[in-house]
Amino acid sequence: MTRRILSAIVLVAGLVIVGFGVPLGAAVQDLYREEAMAQLVREAARAGAGVPSSIDPSDPIELPRSPHGIDLAVYTPDGRRLTGTGPLQGGEEVALAAAGRIAESEGDPFVVAAPLSSAEHVVAVVRAELPASTVANRVDRAWLLMTALAAGLLLLAAIVGRALSARIAKPVAELASASARLGHGDFTVRPAKSGIPELDDAAENLGLTAERLGRLLDRERAFSADASHQLRTPLTGLRLHLETALANPSVDPRATINVVLGEVDRLEATIEDLLALAREAQTSRGPLDIHGVIDAAEQAWHGALAAQGRPLRIEIADPLTAHASGAAVSQILDVLLANAAEHGTGVVQIRASRVGEGVVIDVSDDGPGPEGDPDAIFQRRSGAGHGIGLSLARSLAHAEGGRLLLAHPGSPTTFRLVLLDTDPAEPAPRNPQPKVMLAGVDQRRQASSSPGV
Repeated sequence: MTRRILSAIVLVAGLVIVGFGVPLGAAVQDLYREEAMAQLVREAARAGAGVPSSIDPSDPIELPRSPHGIDLAVYTPDGRRLTGTGPLQGGEEVALAAAGRIAESEGDPFVVAAPLSSAEHVVAVVRAELPASTVANRVDRAWLLMTALAAGLLLLAAIVGRALSARIAKPVAELASASARLGHGDFTVRPAKSGIPELDDAAENLGLTAERLGRLLDRERAFSADASHQLRTPLTGLRLHLETALANPSVDPRATINVVLGEVDRLEATIEDLLALAREAQTSRGPLDIHGVIDAAEQAWHGALAAQGRPLRIEIADPLTAHASGAAVSQILDVLLANAAEHGTGVVQIRASRVGEGVVIDVSDDGPGPEGDPDAIFQRRSGAGHGIGLSLARSLAHAEGGRLLLAHPGSPTTFRLVLLDTDPAEPAPRNPQPKVMLAGVDQRRQASSSPGV
């Protein structure tokens, strides 16, 4: 690429030099020829000033010496040379001058013949000549100087073109290398700025594309972990119902099939929600009936908790709505109830109430709760544990413009979901924080958990 840019710049410079140089060279040649003729006219006039008006053949005429290589001679009107350097017979130029006008010839040599008059009669003719080689030498020196100047300009164009091509080719090569690395899965590529606005825009867009692709790939990779965690409980329930039906042949299979179909519907909804989260799709938001969402969670988890001998209690104000996606809130409650069923003890309770301009949903159990930093449980971790589900739940809450935090780490362990009753996509007020009083949560823990929501 550097060679092509350099060749193009030198070619354009050469064409410009030729386009201007050829007419300029012709003009210089004409200028020197005209200057030679004007010089001959001046020298002939200067010589004629020293010739007496009456010519005495016995009195020799002295002509001035010309410092420019010009030969001077004086002729009689009939063309005979009286003195000076020149042909014995004056020729056509002298004959024309004898008629009373200045004669010029641009042959080889250059000749000018000027008449000398006395009492309106031509008494003599002064002839001046200059070899054509003298004029040609002057033209050649001018052309040589112009050629050297053109060569210097071409060299300068080559130097500037090389520097310019290197400046352009380097960021282009970096963009090509970054694109190749991006194609091989390196999403950390960030091409450096070159100072060329167009290339800088391309580099910035490539960096943004790499960042978006990296985030997309991370979400797709996390989807398998989220899906395995979220689908584990429905699949376990599905398997339990099927095994129970096989163990009791006398039981009506229609009831089992209906239950299994309900679990399948739940699996489909879970997969759709997880795919939407992985692709950052906008789920439908609107006034959400909190009663309906909590009732669905109670129906899904009442049997599983009852099988452990643990009651599920519901406390909810009437009526209660929030501006959020029902699928997202259902997934969050599903994670919190699954966490209570697996890691908690005793009674599981769901409490929902309006506080300020939002809705607060608490999910608690009688377990001791996690130890250490309460915010660490929301960080995604590999391996077994509740890190994947809680991390997913917090991501969903954040996507809905709300927050999820551990409101009470000790017994009873309480997770708190805060939702707004207005659309978070609408223009935010000057103070963007929701005016929701989080009763029972110390301010230090709120500050530490808010950035992760």
